[in-house]
Amino acid sequence: MPSAFLDRLAQGPLVADGAMGTLLYQRGVPFSDCFDALNLSKPTLIESVHRDYLAAGAELVETNTFGANAVRLASHGLEEKVRMIARQGVKVARAAREIVGVNAFVAGSIGPLGKPLEPFGHVTVAEADACYRATAEGLLEGGCDCFILETFQDLNEILAALRAVRRVTLDVPVIAQMTFGTDGKTLYGHTPALAVRMLKQAGAAVVGINCGVGPQPTLEVLEELVAAAEGTPVSAMPNAGFPQVVEGRYLYLSSPDYFADFAARAVDLGVRIVGGCCGTTPAHIKAMRDRLASHLPAEKLAPGAEVRVLEPGPAPVAPPREAAEPSLLRKLREKFVVSVEIDPPRGINTQKVMEAARMMAQRGVDAINIADSPLARIRMSAMALAYQVHQHFPRVEVILHYTTRDRNLMGLQSDLLGAHALGLRNILCLTGDPPSLGDYPNATAVFDTDAPGLMRIVHRMNQGTDLAGTSIGGATSFAIGCGVNPTAEDLDAEFEYVKRKLDAGPQFVMTQPVYELDCWKRFIERLGGLTKIPILIGILPLQSFRHAEFLHNEVPGIHVPDWIRARMHEAGNEGQKVGVELARDLLVACRGMANGVYLMPSFGRYENCLDVLEGTL
Repeated sequence: MPSAFLDRLAQGPLVADGAMGTLLYQRGVPFSDCFDALNLSKPTLIESVHRDYLAAGAELVETNTFGANAVRLASHGLEEKVRMIARQGVKVARAAREIVGVNAFVAGSIGPLGKPLEPFGHVTVAEADACYRATAEGLLEGGCDCFILETFQDLNEILAALRAVRRVTLDVPVIAQMTFGTDGKTLYGHTPALAVRMLKQAGAAVVGINCGVGPQPTLEVLEELVAAAEGTPVSAMPNAGFPQVVEGRYLYLSSPDYFADFAARAVDLGVRIVGGCCGTTPAHIKAMRDRLASHLPAEKLAPGAEVRVLEPGPAPVAPPREAAEPSLLRKLREKFVVSVEIDPPRGINTQKVMEAARMMAQRGVDAINIADSPLARIRMSAMALAYQVHQHFPRVEVILHYTTRDRNLMGLQSDLLGAHALGLRNILCLTGDPPSLGDYPNATAVFDTDAPGLMRIVHRMNQGTDLAGTSIGGATSFAIGCGVNPTAEDLDAEFEYVKRKLDAGPQFVMTQPVYELDCWKRFIERLGGLTKIPILIGILPLQSFRHAEFLHNEVPGIHVPDWIRARMHEAGNEGQKVGVELARDLLVACRGMANGVYLMPSFGRYENCLDVLEGTL
């Protein structure tokens, strides 16, 4: 069966990762802990190690499953969780690969049982077979790209492991590595040539050496290994020398530059995979990657990926820094911002709304709001339309309305990640109108959270994590907005809700339609502190007296004062003209009280908004 991993090896040398245990020890995990169990209890920690190696340039990362077999796990009471730990180990590595955004391979790591096989010990070949099959099954279920058998000293045991893996699958390549001493032999006296011959016969796709010794003794073994391999790819992953105890901590002294020299010499010998074992860090991997740059295929490092060089000692991973300030927030500080709302169409044709966006862009509006199925009525995805507007009019800010009504916590976060990937940066966080108001009154509402909760989720993403604290690979750069209603019927309840929103940290505020500024003045005076946040006051131009009455009496959250409705009644057939005049007067008055306005056209009459803006921009 074709293998992307083997195809990649045919193209040139590949740089693998370094030690897992060394970095966990540096980050405060004691050696007495079960490292493999961290796949379940601290997956974010394991993921951070994988990310660091991938960012350093590794094209192959090994799962944190070296000891994930029933014999080793029994000492921690975890022998029944072999498959779960192995499966999760692959998933964590794959997640790290996705976050960093590189084309790397995930190798399912399988190590010795920790007890000798017969005839030297009491573990039978049949027992070993069952142990290794369980681990391999878990790794395969997780979706590993290849298996790596590593740090075996007994040729009979690694052959048992290899045969067990081959009983599980014949399709996934196996890297088989043994540990050789300074005398060029394994602990059991096996020579490199014998090991290579037997491993190839048993189905190993790659043969190699890891652990035990440092770079120089490894090079000496590699000469015999490569010769015996006769074209079969060879791997080499030595320790960073021998460890020394310094102030109670184990330190390996081989430098990254020394490892880079080793990598170059190993590749010159014909080695296809170079990496590191105990004592190696992302700094060693980066040094090897840099030294071998001319030998490697096209660069795989994700754009902007940062390599963190870790010094010995506990070093918890710092959260990503908050991203650069969104341009909308800067504009709100520097000028009076005008935004116009556009409703997505009820069908699939976007011609009318895109023409409206074009008119607004030509008139010089600063932003376009894209509503999210207002009044719970079915419309095209707000995100889809927002993306179209952003693509066609990149100089205009797009403010995406986003509600918690229809999406659970998973969907909310998935959509936000997608929005950021599409270049959308401004999110108006809303709870949304209940389905009972709309086209499908019996539709199920989700409401896993509300607007304040959504703002907190977006803040988490702006710090580089999801709601659960799992890294998303970098900080998003969303401008976070919320809505307020200064004309709410129950102002006491609205005040309490707005206080919750303010506690969630909005970066800008947009109001429901306001028809007189006195109510807004009273609102902010009662709240206090709201004026510290950029505010866009909502303006909805009236079309007629009937329109004013409808909004006042039938649309939740809108209050049209008596004197305004009286004025519209007096206007008669001139209602639309008067509505535009009232809206324009309000816009001008807002310049001294707010950071901008938010125009909401009625019935898709976008030209009315242009009339309101006449002489004001």
